Amino acid sequence: MSLAESPVWQSFRRKPAGMIGLTIVALIVFAAAFADLISPYPSHAGPIGDFGAISAPPSAKYLFGTDAIGRDLLTRILFAYRLSLELAAVVLAITTPVGVVIGLLAGYLGPAVSYGLMRLTDVFLSIPPLVLAMSIMGFLEPSALHGMMAVTAMWWPWYARLTYNLTRAERHEGYVLAAETVGASLPHILFREILPNCMPSIFTKMIIDVGFVILIASSLSFLGLGAQAPTPDLGSMVADGAKYMPDGWWLTVFPALAILAVVLGFNLLGDSLREAVDARR
Repeated sequence: MSLAESPVWQSFRRKPAGMIGLTIVALIVFAAAFADLISPYPSHAGPIGDFGAISAPPSAKYLFGTDAIGRDLLTRILFAYRLSLELAAVVLAITTPVGVVIGLLAGYLGPAVSYGLMRLTDVFLSIPPLVLAMSIMGFLEPSALHGMMAVTAMWWPWYARLTYNLTRAERHEGYVLAAETVGASLPHILFREILPNCMPSIFTKMIIDVGFVILIASSLSFLGLGAQAPTPDLGSMVADGAKYMPDGWWLTVFPALAILAVVLGFNLLGDSLREAVDARR
């Protein structure tokens, strides 16, 4: 069955919010992937500036205006999207498997294992994500890499809790009991029987989380704990532009709208996909 004939896709494409989210996400991913080709001034992604165009307002030459050293803001936003998406991809690639394995073990094994793993998870969940990330960054030198490490350390518990609840719901289903009866190994039961039935919910959460990971990373950069100059970063651009408000409004407004767009796009896409998956069950 092709994607176009999939019942999930047929349900998804009838949701206007989902199609809007898919369009926004597709445009952002395309812009980030081909920023070198479509950005008007690719060299402005680095430390190079144009001192003849310092803090120029939006115009035909500079659609989003320029910053305090004459760099094109649109160019820097496109390259900042690339950094943000790369960071989100790495964070989720690390945290999702960790959280999923912990959730599977806690949901399937006995009460002692479940209690120990879930209490550890609850400890991390009890701390506000940004506060936890800031606490970790307090011991590290501010950089994009260390910001990624901080976000990674705080994100796995959400997948552990989700997978735990899903595993408990699947634990006594007939296909699991049949696998146990024929003597299937623990890895087979967890990863070949239970996990595939949990993946739709996990996958939709991953899509939604892309926006939230970027938001948390931008918050760290806004506080000076993320990517450092001259690396283009959405949070840093908002923080730097705030110094020139209200006269240089574009320095803050356009990077902030860029953050809003990526969070909104992934949320609309993820929520609509979750509804489409749930409707086909």
